[in-house]
Amino acid sequence: MSVKLNRDDHTVDTQRGSAYLTPKEFGILAYLMEHQNECTSPEDIYSNVWQAEPFACRPVIAVHIRHLREKIETDPSNPRYLKASWGKGYRFTM
Repeated sequence: MSVKLNRDDHTVDTQRGSAYLTPKEFGILAYLMEHQNECTSPEDIYSNVWQAEPFACRPVIAVHIRHLREKIETDPSNPRYLKASWGKGYRFTM
């Protein structure tokens, strides 16, 4: 099973089951899924999801990515879907 985003109730379905996402988690995952396999910087993620200037956003995005991994990855410490490119950003892969 892959990752399926449910826009109606802000949940995500994975092989782990269904999980509720906060509005920001939902926005981040939706943005990364729309740009699948592209390395997206934390600044791009922040400016598109928060609709604000990405001042000192890297730690904020890192925390949200960690929470998303805990919800969608079978092994969050060895992610299959939410990959990091250190120093560059994140990408969603199926």
